[in-house]
Amino acid sequence: MSDAVLLLLKELRLPGFARHYKTLWQTAADSGWSHADYLLALCEYEMADRLQRRIQKWRRESQLTTTKTFATLDRKPFSGQNQRSIAKLEQDVEWARRSDNVLLIGPSGTGKTHLASALGHALIEQGIRCKCFPAIALVQHLQQAKRDLDLMTAMTRLDKYAVIIIDDIGYVKKTDAETNVLFEFIAHRYESGTLIVTANQPFSAWDSIFTDGMMTVAAIDRLIHHATIIELEGESYRKQQYVEKTKSEVKRETT
Repeated sequence: MSDAVLLLLKELRLPGFARHYKTLWQTAADSGWSHADYLLALCEYEMADRLQRRIQKWRRESQLTTTKTFATLDRKPFSGQNQRSIAKLEQDVEWARRSDNVLLIGPSGTGKTHLASALGHALIEQGIRCKCFPAIALVQHLQQAKRDLDLMTAMTRLDKYAVIIIDDIGYVKKTDAETNVLFEFIAHRYESGTLIVTANQPFSAWDSIFTDGMMTVAAIDRLIHHATIIELEGESYRKQQYVEKTKSEVKRETT
């Protein structure tokens, strides 16, 4: 009988049921559950299993760095205001469901990419699908689609991700081809999908990204409308780590 049940559950694609129906049946018998109570408990296990499988799949496809999470984020260098803004984004993810943006601006090594990745992981845990792209890789992907006369299809395919992370937007080359597809993508996502953008340059220097001043203004206008802007300051984490490592090595050599 149990083999037949397992076969049917496999055919019905109910692995949660298959894993738990025996142990739950014993619990139900010992506790005097009704049939409805037993079925409800099985359904809850199945839903929990499906959620975990979905989260695992979304993590794999997100291209997020597995080690860059809130658990590993050093918040001490951030200002009090930035810490409060980050905590708000982490604890209440409705901004992503409203298609609001997050812009992380600051010098290299101040934690922008780590923070963007941590937000991505937190969103996936809350059932919000996201995808991370280095800005150059995204632009190259869109350029190829445009050459294939398939740009709109390519952008529409990315709509399945409620949140797109564009990392290091300042490294996009200032050419008509790259600028145009990047602007088209920003315009396409406007008020329909969230963008998390990291940039080394302040907005006043974004003329180095876009070839046309009016396009620069239009792109910034779309990004900052309904957005949380976090400006990060301080020394590069990588520089600090190098200095600390050098000091340790010198100390070992002199002892």
